[in-house]
Amino acid sequence: MSDDRTIRIALAGGGAFGAKHAAALKRIKGVEVAAVVSDTLDNARAFAAEQGVGRGVGTLEEVLAMDDIDAVILATPTPMHAAQTLACLDAGKHVQVEIPLASSLEDAEACLEAQQRTGLVAMVGHTRRFNPSHQWVRQRIRAGEYRIQQMDVQTYFFRRSNLNALGQARSWTDHLLWHHAAHTVDLFAYQTGSPIVQANAIQGPIHPELGIAMDMSIQLRAENGAICTLSLSFNNDGPLGTFFRYIGDTGTYVARYDDLVTAKDEPIDVTGIAVSLDGIELQDREFVAAIREGREPNASIAQVMPCYRTLAALEQQLNAFTAS
Repeated sequence: MSDDRTIRIALAGGGAFGAKHAAALKRIKGVEVAAVVSDTLDNARAFAAEQGVGRGVGTLEEVLAMDDIDAVILATPTPMHAAQTLACLDAGKHVQVEIPLASSLEDAEACLEAQQRTGLVAMVGHTRRFNPSHQWVRQRIRAGEYRIQQMDVQTYFFRRSNLNALGQARSWTDHLLWHHAAHTVDLFAYQTGSPIVQANAIQGPIHPELGIAMDMSIQLRAENGAICTLSLSFNNDGPLGTFFRYIGDTGTYVARYDDLVTAKDEPIDVTGIAVSLDGIELQDREFVAAIREGREPNASIAQVMPCYRTLAALEQQLNAFTAS
């Protein structure tokens, strides 16, 4: 059963990813961005005017009290994600929270419990599941034409000061493990269709001001024998972003966000994979469709929880080594 009424969504977060969601939602039929929340009311109003959506609202609490808001998309700082997800579910709102769901396993499990208790749609922004490049690979796997033997992934940024993607000062500190590694840990299990049974991690020195490791290396093995090597750095001076090399039994492919090439750097046409080439838009379309159809979305909290359990195990390894 599908619900054809307009889905009214509130967007929390007036930064770089908030803008991506605002642009994506305007391309989805039957969706209205009805309210925007940012760090201040003035910023919320400015963001709403700039994006041509909804109206600026002072706080998330005001949004959650609105009877005509169906759902909330959280593109807020990582430390807020778990508490805001719980608040949305407790207020009876469907919720999509940008990655990571939480920065601790305890908080992630609490979000899962709340979703199961309320029965609402609760989805996490694991965008790699939706990028056409990764969908192309997944379609070959599901057709029995391709088997992953190894994934080699590089997640590289140049972030030696606490700035966001727009070059603005952050009020919080990003994290290689709980944020950036989450993309690959989840994608590896998702693409192989096999649970992670072994995970190891090492990290470089802790930054004296930021208090985080600026370099990290992670190894994963799936139950079916596939392996993954993930290198992460905030010290890399370009190129920036995440690059996924799929090494399989019938080919090697490199995915760069929504683009895909062969090992010889030959472009692969992914235009027919989905209705858009924008992974964020496809992610938002899934969220809206799940609400309309009353079903579990791809990248639901339940589906991505194994990723967060693996991250917690890796964090224990890193902490134990640091303490020894």
